[in-house]
Amino acid sequence: MKKKTVALAALLISVTMMTQSCKNSTEQTSNPFLQEYSTPHGTAPFHLIQAAHYEPAMLKGIEAENQEIEAIVNNPEAPTFSNTIVPYANSGALLGNVLSVFYNLMEAETNDTLQEIAQKMSPVLTEHSNNISLNPELFKRVKAVYDNQKDDPALTAEDCELLKKVYVGFVRSGANLSEADKEQYRTLSKELSALRLTFAQKALKENNAFELHITDSAQLAGLPPTSVDAAAEVAKERGKEGWVFTLAAPSYSPFMTYCQDRDLRRQMYMAYNTQCSKGDSLDNKETVKRIVNLRRQMAGLLGYNTHADYVLEQRMAENSANVYHLFDQLVEAYMPVARKEMAEVQDFARQTEGKAFQLQAWDWSYYSDKLRKAKYDMDAELLRPYFELGKVQEGVFGLATRLYGITFKENKEIPVYHPDVKAYEVLDEDGSFLAVLYTDYHPRASKQSGAWMTAYKDQWKEEDGTNSRPHVSITMNFTKPTAERPALLTMSEVETFLHEFGHAIHGLMANTKYRAMSGTSVYRDFVELPSQIMENWAGEKEFLHTFARHYQTGELIPDELVERLKAAQNFNVANGCIGQVRYGMLDMAWYTQTEDFDGDVEKFEKAVWAKLQVLPAVQGTCMSVMFSHIMDGGYSAGYYGYKWAEVLDADAFSVFKERGLFSREAGEEFRRKLLEKGGTVHPMTLYKDFRGQEPTIEALLRRNGIVPEKKIKERID
Repeated sequence: MKKKTVALAALLISVTMMTQSCKNSTEQTSNPFLQEYSTPHGTAPFHLIQAAHYEPAMLKGIEAENQEIEAIVNNPEAPTFSNTIVPYANSGALLGNVLSVFYNLMEAETNDTLQEIAQKMSPVLTEHSNNISLNPELFKRVKAVYDNQKDDPALTAEDCELLKKVYVGFVRSGANLSEADKEQYRTLSKELSALRLTFAQKALKENNAFELHITDSAQLAGLPPTSVDAAAEVAKERGKEGWVFTLAAPSYSPFMTYCQDRDLRRQMYMAYNTQCSKGDSLDNKETVKRIVNLRRQMAGLLGYNTHADYVLEQRMAENSANVYHLFDQLVEAYMPVARKEMAEVQDFARQTEGKAFQLQAWDWSYYSDKLRKAKYDMDAELLRPYFELGKVQEGVFGLATRLYGITFKENKEIPVYHPDVKAYEVLDEDGSFLAVLYTDYHPRASKQSGAWMTAYKDQWKEEDGTNSRPHVSITMNFTKPTAERPALLTMSEVETFLHEFGHAIHGLMANTKYRAMSGTSVYRDFVELPSQIMENWAGEKEFLHTFARHYQTGELIPDELVERLKAAQNFNVANGCIGQVRYGMLDMAWYTQTEDFDGDVEKFEKAVWAKLQVLPAVQGTCMSVMFSHIMDGGYSAGYYGYKWAEVLDADAFSVFKERGLFSREAGEEFRRKLLEKGGTVHPMTLYKDFRGQEPTIEALLRRNGIVPEKKIKERID
């Protein structure tokens, strides 16, 4: 009886093992992540990927990376750059492939299932990351290579930069902590990862939840046909009569600019600016407080006084004093002008509304637009007919051709994740393959608001010298086409296109040895330079004449209209600058906290903004609870980077102004000296190599037509 039991048990174990083996084999052949991609250029097989594939592929990726790390740790040979740093930098490829698709689609094409997977896997992935960064034996080998790098003359400058990045990355992730502190770091990082995800999901749900449904056409007074038609399309999609306006930028922005009904403008403004702050299940106030406190606590464990100190150590700015110095420069130069701009709009509004009229936040866009039209005969809607999306794309792609010699060819064989998305092969001047570019232009409920660039695959060089080229995506929320007309953009949307395309160019041009330093893997306050410099072409006649034709008549945009555009380009520019400074100051205020915060989020925010308030503050509104850049994005203690990079881009663009807007020589230098280098060289070194000098604020002031009331210190320290 006993022998039979043992034999039966052995048989059951054998059958179980065979079943598991068959299951693994089936999974291996059915899960597209676990097979070599048979798509053009090895692009992600979106047409095959299902939600059920993500979790098994993530777990398999974790298992594979663990084996790769174990192989490094258990290597009996003395640690060297080639047997420790290189295999570490190359580890986790499978997991990286899965996560690049998963997290990109979490922003561009999400659904409840993906969000549930994200919530489930977030602690698992955070624990896996911590297991690597807090592995004492692995760090011991990394540190040995770092400490002895002078003894290895074969290391190139790029090798040394990778070594530094890897070593510093371990230290900044807690490798030097005591065992007790490591456990606390693990706990805090897990919670932070989950809260960032919660913040983003609440923001998306809240944004999608609101709609302004209008059935009385009289309430549409003032709105342009493009806005009205788009609202009708949304209503039709939702099975409703009339018109539906949402908080998506192509709907919200023109509504606030043109709607004559002040009560409706106020309703829309309050809906937008009270998101995630209503005390319901989507309220993010407690989430904000906990995210801020967790980041401060983690920074404290690592030996920093504040989260900002931790972040800025790896930025061009270096410390918070330099960030505040930039803000002081900007406030000193722009605030007096901003107050004059506000007073001018206020006086203009009172000419029609009466002397008692008090301009409010929901009036700013409306009366500013009317004043601009009165002063410059410039209405943003006059430009729309000349900015048909397809033509704008031709112009933007054509600009890259003129500057860098690259061309774009749609390839319909490359799988995409949504019918709106198109995929392009990017070819270098000699016809060789350079990259894949995905474009995703229009809003939908499954997409986060805003605009961004990301990568599904980074660039690197194989050991045999083969240059593995990147797959880059630009995602926007542009005005959609309607039954009456194609997608017609505003000038602001054209600038957004150029901005994100600039990020894409940075990724497309990547030409480094290691993926960890390719493309946009640079300091956060430098990454905006390649994007923001592209915006400078938007108002240049030479550029507009390459594509801006009336979508109905084919007429080239008139020179007279371009001149009016140029004349109005600095209209209310100071208020725009102060608005960015306000966001940056709020970011820094949150992340220079030295103690846990348990106060009122809205009151804290209002106090930070008090000295920068141009229009009356609106009670009940709160930016922090929907400020994705600094809460769930990568800009915590880094939002200042937009203004920092604006100083850089104004200064750098002067090179193109001097040599010619389409100067191939300047373009090639920008590509070779800056874009291709990624993070292999300190950004200030790259900048000076291209520009020949350190940046100053003078070019930005000159471009904006700002004459400071007194001399300010120009140099960015």
